Amino acid sequence: MPDGTVKQRNPLTGTQVWTVPGRAHRPISMLPENPSPIDADANRHTCAFCTDRYLETPPEKSRLVRDISAYGEVSWRQIDHISPSEIFRTTAAFRRIPNLFEIVSYTYWNLGHGHQPSEEQRRLMAQYLGSSEGYDHVINIITRRLMASGMSEEKISAMSEPELLSYAYGFFAGGHDVIVARRHFVEGATNDNQLASAGTLSPEEHYRYTQFTIDALKDLYTLNENVKYVAAFQNWLRPAGASFDHLHKQLVAIDERPVQLDAELSRLRENPDLYEEILHFAVTRGLVIAQNPHAVAIAGFGHRYPTLAVWPLGPIRQPWEYSEAEVRGVSDLLHAMHKATGADVPSNEEWYHCPPRLKGSVTMRWRLLLKWRISTLAGFEGGTRIYLNTLDPWTIRDRMVKRLLELREESEGAEAAGHEATLGKMDIGDECRVTMDMLK
Repeated sequence: MPDGTVKQRNPLTGTQVWTVPGRAHRPISMLPENPSPIDADANRHTCAFCTDRYLETPPEKSRLVRDISAYGEVSWRQIDHISPSEIFRTTAAFRRIPNLFEIVSYTYWNLGHGHQPSEEQRRLMAQYLGSSEGYDHVINIITRRLMASGMSEEKISAMSEPELLSYAYGFFAGGHDVIVARRHFVEGATNDNQLASAGTLSPEEHYRYTQFTIDALKDLYTLNENVKYVAAFQNWLRPAGASFDHLHKQLVAIDERPVQLDAELSRLRENPDLYEEILHFAVTRGLVIAQNPHAVAIAGFGHRYPTLAVWPLGPIRQPWEYSEAEVRGVSDLLHAMHKATGADVPSNEEWYHCPPRLKGSVTMRWRLLLKWRISTLAGFEGGTRIYLNTLDPWTIRDRMVKRLLELREESEGAEAAGHEATLGKMDIGDECRVTMDMLK
């Protein structure tokens, strides 16, 4: 507009967004200005997701362990359904655990759809409860959950053992999982502002985190035949909805197709070339941030919050159908977006994909959005459904490109010293040469 206001409409959702001039220079950091000191063992005990507090979360479904040989060689292994006696024998780089406070609970699936544990899940539950350590762990977690829901100690004590253990089915046959990273703070942190975000992981760690999440996403579609979608997301910091300032993703199986998905499918049926048009707009309007051989990152438009979008290149596939190299390409770009954003910015990472049942009938592309939660929706948005975004897409693009180039320069020395660095392997800003053929 003549005064500098930028009006946007999201072609996949129809969302209207305005960016008003003069609001883009406000600080976006949300961490306290006066951090508190922490002790040397803070990474082990700060919250229920930390390594000394494994027994404060429900029994694990699986964990990834990073091993280092006597010769310094690094390898990764997955341990599924770890036994109670082995919980503290290894340190998990990432853990897949049931969410103690489910969005869609086991009871919902059981009463609404007749969902029951499989024979394998019953066997695993019996094995876990068969040891004194496992039994005590499960009972303690159930008691904690019931007390958090408002039940008194007296009422819990009066419950029979079968009544108590009925709550354990959700730990072994539920559909809401959490993928938890090891660190609460960065290594060597001295204050509580030095949080370990997705951007502070190494590129290899971030790839393992991404692939571990993809594997869990695929698995949750086998929960039962009524699962129509599995939502995957990451809330970072409390303004973005996180209960803990400890890095984790969540996956939730649901029995309906989301409103967002149906709106996108409707638009794709009307215009099968919509993805190509969006990428063409990003390329021709100077909104491409970075790319590598397998993915591209662009400044999103028509979003309620400043948004970065990472798209895999090549044919449309399910997340678990991409090769290791392709997933690494997506992970590297997403990791770079997190790193350039910074650990002090609240954000939501949202995954979008086509449910397996719809495969072949539509062409819905897997993509990942990183949204900066730096503003609060208010009366204007509620009354008009026009959203005020403080940063326009070009400001986001320029800010990210500048920071990525700075990080690349900083990483060159780290790469020479033997540390992992991927920024030197991607094109940034004006170096990018994206074509529509890259989506085919």
